[in-house]
Amino acid sequence: MKDVAARAGVGLKTVSRVVNGEPGVTPDTVQRVRNAIEALGFRRNDSARILRKGRTASIGLVLEDLADPFYGPLSRAVEEAARAHGALLIHGSSAEDPERERELVLAFCARRVDGLIVVPAGDDHRYLEPEIAAGIATVFVDRPPGLIEADVVLTDSYAGAREGVAHLIAHGHRRIGFIGDLPRIHTARERLRGYRAAMAGAGLPVDETWVSLGPTDPARVRAAARAMLDGARPVTALFSANNRVTVTAVRELSGRTRPVALVGFDDFELADLLDPGVTVIAQDAAQLGRTAADRLFRRLDGADDPPEVTTLPTRLIPRGSGELPPA
Repeated sequence: MKDVAARAGVGLKTVSRVVNGEPGVTPDTVQRVRNAIEALGFRRNDSARILRKGRTASIGLVLEDLADPFYGPLSRAVEEAARAHGALLIHGSSAEDPERERELVLAFCARRVDGLIVVPAGDDHRYLEPEIAAGIATVFVDRPPGLIEADVVLTDSYAGAREGVAHLIAHGHRRIGFIGDLPRIHTARERLRGYRAAMAGAGLPVDETWVSLGPTDPARVRAAARAMLDGARPVTALFSANNRVTVTAVRELSGRTRPVALVGFDDFELADLLDPGVTVIAQDAAQLGRTAADRLFRRLDGADDPPEVTTLPTRLIPRGSGELPPA
C-alpha cells in the first residue's frame, strides 16, 4: 500500500478506500490509484481478506455428473449468480456415489466455502449438520436431502411423468413401458409413481414386465427395451425417465420396422431434428440453478426463515414420437 500510495501521490487511507470500494474518493483519484496498482503488478491478498471478513467469497456445487448435458444449464445459472455476488464457484461430481458425495462436500467445507448447492447422491445427510450449524449455507437441488431439514429446489417429477404417460394413453396406447434410473434415486421413484398414477387413472393394469429400473448405461437400457418390445405382450409405447435413457431408447427404436411411440423425461440436444422429433417432458434446468442460487445467497445475506421446498413445473413438448398411434 505504501508503494501504491507513493506512486499515485495519495495517502494510505485513500488507497485503502479505493481497494475496499468505499466512498469519499474522487473518480480521478480512484483511477490514479488503480493505475498505480496495475503498474506495480499488485494483487489483492485474499487470504488476508478472509481472515478479516470471515468469508471466502466462494461456493461449492456438487453435481451427479459434470458431463451430463442436463447439468450444464444448471451449473451455468449458478455460476452467473455467483459472479453477480462476487463469489467464485467450485464444481465437483459425485458420480452417484454417496461416499464420494460426502468426501467432496466435506472437502469443500474444509476449504471454508461460504455455501453449498448439492445434488444429493445419498439418503443420509446428517454428516452436514455440524457444517450447517457452523454457518455454511446449504441448498439441495433436484432431489431432497436425507434425514435433515434444509432448503430444497425440485422439479415436479411426479406430475411431469403422469402428464407424459397420460399423453400416450390419449393417443390410444394401453401397453406402455417405463424405463427409469436406479430405484434409490428420488426422481426415479417419483417418475415411476407418476407413470403408475396415469395408468391407474385410465383404468389400465400394469404388467410388471413393462417396468424396469436400474443403471442408465446403454446395455441395460437396450436390454430392458428389447424385453418389453419383444415379449409375449409387447408394449406399443415407451416412457423413458431421463435424457440418457431416452437417447438409448431412440437408438433401439430406430432399427425397428414397427413404430413405437416414445415420450422422454428431460429435453436433449437435437431431439427436435430427429424423424419423428422426440416428444419430451421438459424441465427447466437453468431455473433450478437460478432458484437454488437465489435461495443460497439469501441465506448468506442473513435470511433465517425456516427451510423451504420449492417445486418447479414441467412442460410437455409434443414433437411427433409421442403422438404415434399403436401399431
